[in-house]
Amino acid sequence: MSETARSKRVLPDGCMDLLWDGGSLSVAGPDTRAFMAAGTAEPVRAMGVRLAPGVGPVVFGVPADELTDQRVALAALLPARRVAELAERVAVAGDTAAAGAALEEVAAGLLARSAAAPGPWPGAAVAALDGGLGVAATARLLGWSERQFRRRSVAAFGYGPKTLGRVLRLQRAVRLAAEPAAEVAARAGYADQAHMAREVRDLAGVPWTELLAGFG
Repeated sequence: MSETARSKRVLPDGCMDLLWDGGSLSVAGPDTRAFMAAGTAEPVRAMGVRLAPGVGPVVFGVPADELTDQRVALAALLPARRVAELAERVAVAGDTAAAGAALEEVAAGLLARSAAAPGPWPGAAVAALDGGLGVAATARLLGWSERQFRRRSVAAFGYGPKTLGRVLRLQRAVRLAAEPAAEVAARAGYADQAHMAREVRDLAGVPWTELLAGFG
């Protein structure tokens, strides 16, 4: 995917990303606030593979909270020689589609070679929280205490389940953006429209109307 001079607001979503900037590989950790990705003066072949919540730590071999709100070189997490070989696979791809496929293969290869496995619980936790279940109820669903749930969430998602729930609720609101704001607030799970306005400004960094204008 090419990038231009226009910057892009990347909303938090609980995911981690493997990124290619046209010359090197890097990792985007889980965000707690919107990240402004700067554009470039000239189009470049920049792209990324988004890893589902809980998968990134398995792929990169570090707890998610060590990368929260950070962008780091992949070589800071894995042996430099290995990263150079992986970067070469993407660099030699003939076009954007081929480079994207190569990047996906790199991510899949890192996951396949990991000694750990994501397990089913991160997906179950995300589904429950995204469905509107509270932290305590989700912990019970998983068979844990709230303290256990928080500890595991911080390592898997980069932050506790309460923050993850807020992030997922923002994503629900964005998916409903075509509806009137009051309807979005109700359907996304906010107490009211004022609650949504506060949360959007806190997580996205701009008011709801400005956030929507950026999607245009």
